[in-house]
Amino acid sequence: MGIILWIIFGALVGWIASLIMKTDQRQGAVLNIVVGIVGAVIGGWLMSFFGQTGVTGFNLYSFIVALLGAIVLIVIVKALRRA
Repeated sequence: MGIILWIIFGALVGWIASLIMKTDQRQGAVLNIVVGIVGAVIGGWLMSFFGQTGVTGFNLYSFIVALLGAIVLIVIVKALRRA
């Protein structure tokens, strides 16, 4: 994917993940993009750990993988902030 698609994909994934995890009010657009892109990397790593493919493009499978990674990232950040 090109850099523009990564930004759009990251923004969409980060926004949906922040809505699911109820952190949308504390996150801005830039943080949603960062959470989405880092979440895609984490999701891809987790899926490769289980023997599956990671993020392969702008499709539903990649969206779900990135969303799972973004949720894992938000859970980790929330746990670290409480500690």
